Amino acid sequence: MPGLHHLDVWISHPDQLSTWTWLFERLGWTMDATWPGGATWAPAPAGTPYITVTTTPTVVDAAHDRRRPGVNHLAFDGGPRSSVDAVMVDAPAHGWTPLYADRYPHAGGPQHYAGWLGNANGFKVEIVAED
Repeated sequence: MPGLHHLDVWISHPDQLSTWTWLFERLGWTMDATWPGGATWAPAPAGTPYITVTTTPTVVDAAHDRRRPGVNHLAFDGGPRSSVDAVMVDAPAHGWTPLYADRYPHAGGPQHYAGWLGNANGFKVEIVAED
């Protein structure tokens, strides 16, 4: 059946994993596997698609820049608007900075309720409220 099976996000250092761990747990994803420098999460119940965040000796030690060609950001279902609001409030204490705060929660347009977050390593995520 067509669909996304998994996604690998490569980070340059294992210490960058903690912001991702908080985010996935906060969004209700389940950690399926862990190893030094990486982990895999899947939405509950576990399965696909899953996302792996890891470092590897073959990673080029250069800063991630979402504005270069490639993936700009990951967008997650955030549940009801109140849950998206709660994530946005909690995120700064866990290494994520709110983006477009002056236009929150409608930076994507008047019909789109979402929050955008960036971490210190240049990654951006969007947390989208259910309709």
